Amino acid sequence: MSLVAGSYERFLWGYRLKSSKSTGTFNLTPLFSFPSHLSTIKTVAVHGSAAASGGNDDTIKIYDLSSSTEIGSFHHASSVTTLSFYSPPSLSSFPRNLLAGDADGSVSIYDADPFVHLKTIKIHKKAVNSLAIHPSGKLALSVGHDECFAMINLVRGRRSFFCKVGKEASIVQFDASGDKFFMVVDDKISVHESEDARVQLEMENTKRVLCAAPGTNGILFTGGEDRTITVWDTSSGKAVHTIREAHSARVKGIVVLNRTKDEPGEGNPHTIASASSDGVIRVWDSRMISSDNPTPLAEANTKSRLTCLAGSSSIKSLKRPRAELAQPKMEGVDD
Repeated sequence: MSLVAGSYERFLWGYRLKSSKSTGTFNLTPLFSFPSHLSTIKTVAVHGSAAASGGNDDTIKIYDLSSSTEIGSFHHASSVTTLSFYSPPSLSSFPRNLLAGDADGSVSIYDADPFVHLKTIKIHKKAVNSLAIHPSGKLALSVGHDECFAMINLVRGRRSFFCKVGKEASIVQFDASGDKFFMVVDDKISVHESEDARVQLEMENTKRVLCAAPGTNGILFTGGEDRTITVWDTSSGKAVHTIREAHSARVKGIVVLNRTKDEPGEGNPHTIASASSDGVIRVWDSRMISSDNPTPLAEANTKSRLTCLAGSSSIKSLKRPRAELAQPKMEGVDD
């Protein structure tokens, strides 16, 4: 299991979670750490052996985790604010596409085999805050600084729906099935039907939510300014468990590493990881969250202000990521 984190100090950090069969203990082993961008890293994405990072230097960097190397980069017209990989179930160990949102309100679509730019679509009037790709790969959702919500038709490569939310949403996420999606506005998390975007229920956190990750069986993990990891039951809208004081500062990233029985990889299939602006990455057993004061399985201190976290249950793949040296000119699509 691998984890990749970005920081304000433009450093990218990579770790591999290893377990000892003899002792039953876990350890975060460093894979790499280097200043991959010229300024703050705002977003990271990982799928299988492929990883990507985006930052305020208007650049996306592509990495091969199996060899811990940077293999290419793409340049945007503005800061890269959000990244999301997509892979169909038949290709679970390697991504098919990468989507990137930027501060200009555009979403760029990339092929991932090899990495090459396909198209850029103007979606929002201001920065794209978050992207979510439906498990079918046919559509994506986005929310932006313009206080709007959008749907993107990935088959035709165009915006198919756009509406004003009234408040700025910072996060949008599909659940594992794609039947529901979650939207975060400040300290509130709303649960929506994917078919018609109807609100099912709304959950309220104690403070602003900064990160969210869907688990299995209707569970949603969130973290934020309260330094707490909260486990929500999205069927009832109740917080079922919390890890209070999970970190000494804001929780900036959460990753759920639920390895399936058919997926290669080592370690606990009930693992979640969290990263904080205190510089610490912690790994937890989700089955132990219900206990009082759960102890992390493992942790690593980067001694930097972390901004984002992504992970994968395995870095083993039959394919290795490749990037085209020649990059086609990025095209804009007007409203």
